[in-house]
Amino acid sequence: MADITVKELKERMLNGEVKYFIDVREEWEFEEDNLGAKLIPLGDIPHRVTEIEELKETELIIHCKSGARAGRAQKYLISRGFTNVRNLIGGIEAFRADQD
Repeated sequence: MADITVKELKERMLNGEVKYFIDVREEWEFEEDNLGAKLIPLGDIPHRVTEIEELKETELIIHCKSGARAGRAQKYLISRGFTNVRNLIGGIEAFRADQD
């Protein structure tokens, strides 16, 4: 259960290496600012897990505002058999604050 740093995510995004990226914030937060991830709010994950069921063996990168909700989503998905779920350390706040 290795998390991902902002620097690693940005580098991988630049190289087109991020395939499955999920935002677990609320819709209003997503509308204000997003990184291009698929929106599945944390509270909806148990009801929408079938949308990503085929990705159980694939790297999923998830994020929220600061990392807490994504951490909960990460634990839930792992409990459902997902094997490679990575939480963006510091969330979108850290992503936007990083100027490198």
